[in-house]
Amino acid sequence: MRNRFEIEYGSSIEDFLESVYLAGADIAGGDIEHHAKCIERSNRMIKLLDSSVELLRNKHKNGETYYWLLYYTFLSPQQMKNVEEIVEQLRPHIRDISFRTYYRRRQEAIEALSSILWGYTSKESMEILEKFVPETGSGT
Repeated sequence: MRNRFEIEYGSSIEDFLESVYLAGADIAGGDIEHHAKCIERSNRMIKLLDSSVELLRNKHKNGETYYWLLYYTFLSPQQMKNVEEIVEQLRPHIRDISFRTYYRRRQEAIEALSSILWGYTSKESMEILEKFVPETGSGT
Protein backbone atom coordinates (compact mmCIF):
# COMPACT_ATOMS: atom_id res chain seq x y z
CA MET A 1 0.00 0.00 0.00
CA ARG A 2 2.82 2.35 0.92
CA ASN A 3 4.63 1.69 -2.37
CA ARG A 4 1.44 2.16 -4.35
CA PHE A 5 0.82 5.49 -2.63
CA GLU A 6 4.38 6.65 -3.32
CA ILE A 7 4.06 5.72 -7.00
CA GLU A 8 0.64 7.32 -7.35
CA TYR A 9 1.37 10.55 -5.45
CA GLY A 10 5.14 10.87 -5.85
CA SER A 11 6.05 11.07 -2.16
CA SER A 12 5.84 9.15 1.07
CA ILE A 13 2.52 9.30 2.89
CA GLU A 14 4.11 11.18 5.78
CA ASP A 15 5.67 13.84 3.53
CA PHE A 16 2.50 14.15 1.50
CA LEU A 17 0.26 14.59 4.53
CA GLU A 18 2.62 17.09 6.10
CA SER A 19 2.61 19.22 2.94
CA VAL A 20 -1.18 18.98 2.67
CA TYR A 21 -1.68 20.03 6.28
CA LEU A 22 0.85 22.85 5.95
CA ALA A 23 -1.03 24.11 2.89
CA GLY A 24 -4.26 24.01 4.90
CA ALA A 25 -6.01 21.65 2.47
CA ASP A 26 -8.89 19.51 3.68
CA ILE A 27 -8.64 15.89 2.51
CA ALA A 28 -11.51 14.58 4.62
CA GLY A 29 -13.69 12.00 2.92
CA GLY A 30 -11.57 11.48 -0.20
CA ASP A 31 -9.50 8.64 -1.60
CA ILE A 32 -6.33 10.26 -0.29
CA GLU A 33 -7.69 10.27 3.25
CA HIS A 34 -8.72 6.63 2.89
CA HIS A 35 -5.25 5.65 1.61
CA ALA A 36 -3.59 7.61 4.40
CA LYS A 37 -5.70 5.96 7.09
CA CYS A 38 -5.06 2.48 5.66
CA ILE A 39 -1.33 3.07 5.57
CA GLU A 40 -1.31 4.52 9.07
CA ARG A 41 -3.28 1.54 10.40
CA SER A 42 -0.95 -0.90 8.62
CA ASN A 43 2.11 0.86 10.02
CA ARG A 44 0.73 0.65 13.55
CA MET A 45 -0.01 -3.05 13.13
CA ILE A 46 3.48 -3.71 11.77
CA LYS A 47 5.06 -1.79 14.66
CA LEU A 48 2.99 -3.78 17.14
CA LEU A 49 4.05 -7.04 15.53
CA ASP A 50 7.72 -5.96 15.37
CA SER A 51 7.79 -4.95 19.02
CA SER A 52 6.00 -8.16 20.03
CA VAL A 53 8.50 -10.30 18.12
CA GLU A 54 11.40 -8.40 19.71
CA LEU A 55 9.87 -8.83 23.16
CA LEU A 56 9.49 -12.56 22.51
CA ARG A 57 13.08 -12.77 21.26
CA ASN A 58 14.57 -10.91 24.22
CA LYS A 59 12.41 -12.03 27.15
CA HIS A 60 11.15 -15.57 26.50
CA LYS A 61 13.35 -18.47 27.64
CA ASN A 62 13.19 -19.91 24.07
CA GLY A 63 13.01 -16.48 22.46
CA GLU A 64 15.97 -16.75 20.13
CA THR A 65 14.80 -20.11 18.79
CA TYR A 66 11.24 -18.88 18.41
CA TYR A 67 12.45 -15.73 16.68
CA TRP A 68 14.28 -17.66 13.97
CA LEU A 69 11.37 -20.05 13.51
CA LEU A 70 8.96 -17.15 13.03
CA TYR A 71 11.42 -15.21 10.91
CA TYR A 72 12.07 -17.89 8.31
CA THR A 73 8.47 -19.11 8.33
CA PHE A 74 6.59 -15.79 8.19
CA LEU A 75 8.74 -12.65 8.43
CA SER A 76 11.66 -13.01 6.04
CA PRO A 77 11.52 -10.74 3.00
CA GLN A 78 12.49 -13.78 0.95
CA GLN A 79 9.68 -16.31 0.99
CA MET A 80 10.97 -19.82 1.44
CA LYS A 81 9.82 -22.35 -1.15
CA ASN A 82 8.98 -25.14 1.29
CA VAL A 83 9.59 -26.53 4.76
CA GLU A 84 12.85 -28.16 3.65
CA GLU A 85 14.25 -24.74 2.76
CA ILE A 86 13.05 -23.27 6.07
CA VAL A 87 14.66 -26.10 8.05
CA GLU A 88 17.90 -25.64 6.11
CA GLN A 89 17.91 -21.91 6.95
CA LEU A 90 17.26 -22.74 10.62
CA ARG A 91 20.18 -25.15 10.98
CA PRO A 92 22.79 -22.46 11.83
CA HIS A 93 20.46 -21.18 14.56
CA ILE A 94 18.90 -24.39 15.92
CA ARG A 95 21.00 -27.51 16.32
CA ASP A 96 19.61 -30.89 15.30
CA ILE A 97 16.31 -29.58 13.97
CA SER A 98 14.12 -32.18 12.31
CA PHE A 99 10.84 -31.70 10.48
CA ARG A 100 8.90 -32.92 13.51
CA THR A 101 10.82 -30.55 15.77
CA TYR A 102 10.21 -27.71 13.32
CA TYR A 103 6.44 -28.20 13.32
CA ARG A 104 6.26 -28.61 17.10
CA ARG A 105 8.49 -25.63 17.87
CA ARG A 106 6.76 -23.50 15.23
CA GLN A 107 3.43 -24.05 17.00
CA GLU A 108 5.05 -23.18 20.33
CA ALA A 109 6.47 -19.98 18.81
CA ILE A 110 3.08 -18.98 17.40
CA GLU A 111 1.41 -19.58 20.76
CA ALA A 112 4.10 -17.59 22.59
CA LEU A 113 3.76 -14.67 20.17
CA SER A 114 -0.01 -14.90 20.47
CA SER A 115 0.35 -14.61 24.25
CA ILE A 116 2.30 -11.40 23.84
CA LEU A 117 -0.06 -9.93 21.26
CA TRP A 118 -3.35 -10.90 22.86
CA GLY A 119 -2.43 -11.63 26.46
CA TYR A 120 -3.26 -15.32 26.24
CA THR A 121 -3.16 -18.08 23.68
CA SER A 122 -6.14 -19.04 21.58
CA LYS A 123 -6.30 -22.36 23.44
CA GLU A 124 -6.56 -20.49 26.72
CA SER A 125 -9.22 -18.19 25.27
CA MET A 126 -11.34 -21.23 24.40
CA GLU A 127 -10.95 -22.44 27.99
CA ILE A 128 -11.99 -19.00 29.29
CA LEU A 129 -14.94 -18.88 26.89
CA GLU A 130 -16.01 -22.33 28.06
CA LYS A 131 -16.12 -21.04 31.66
CA PHE A 132 -18.42 -18.17 30.71
CA VAL A 133 -20.55 -19.99 28.13
CA PRO A 134 -20.37 -23.70 28.89
CA GLU A 135 -21.67 -26.11 26.30
CA THR A 136 -24.48 -28.22 27.62
CA GLY A 137 -25.52 -31.60 26.30
CA SER A 138 -29.14 -31.04 27.25
CA GLY A 139 -29.72 -28.30 24.66
CA THR A 140 -31.06 -25.86 27.27
